[in-house]
Amino acid sequence: MKTSIWAIIVTLIGSFIGAYGAILLKKSASEISFTKLKFNRDLIIGVAIYGLSTIMFIIALRFGELSILYPVVATTYAWIALFSIYFLKEHMNSWKWAGIFAILIGVTLIGIAAS
Repeated sequence: MKTSIWAIIVTLIGSFIGAYGAILLKKSASEISFTKLKFNRDLIIGVAIYGLSTIMFIIALRFGELSILYPVVATTYAWIALFSIYFLKEHMNSWKWAGIFAILIGVTLIGIAAS
């Protein structure tokens, strides 16, 4: 099976959406209590968005190879790093940036090898 560009794009968008869902889960973790669990807006939206990204990935798998699409999911780490800086005011050191860069290089190489 050849992986369609459509499946790669859906997976990339899904990883972007999933990363934002993870940010919402992180934000909700500081506010979580068992009595307010079901009323935590960030938690509910985060789980829903994370679930949506999973559904998008499952749909993309119908039109592509797992060995191509799963590394694209690794771009989630890059999105998380950027979102963490912007939304959570976290700081990145040079080792973290080097790791993100290595992930992106790896995903690119897999994409090149697939074409």
